[in-house]
Amino acid sequence: SGTALAEIDNEKRLLSENTSIYIPLGCKHRLSNPGKLDLTLIEVQSGSYLGEDDIERFEDNYGRVENKKTF
Repeated sequence: SGTALAEIDNEKRLLSENTSIYIPLGCKHRLSNPGKLDLTLIEVQSGSYLGEDDIERFEDNYGRVENKKTF
């Protein structure tokens, strides 16, 4: 529920309830809530490896600093 702003590489796309988006392997991406209502989503991962230790954070508004990269 709610509205999500998905940014994949340099493309921005608004998503509403009951929609989905595919993020290809290796694409720089971000998801945010541009609306006033709470955003609730379901993330589905696929592939042979589903760990999160390979995440590279380029920018982080939540104070997580591990694996942070600058460019």
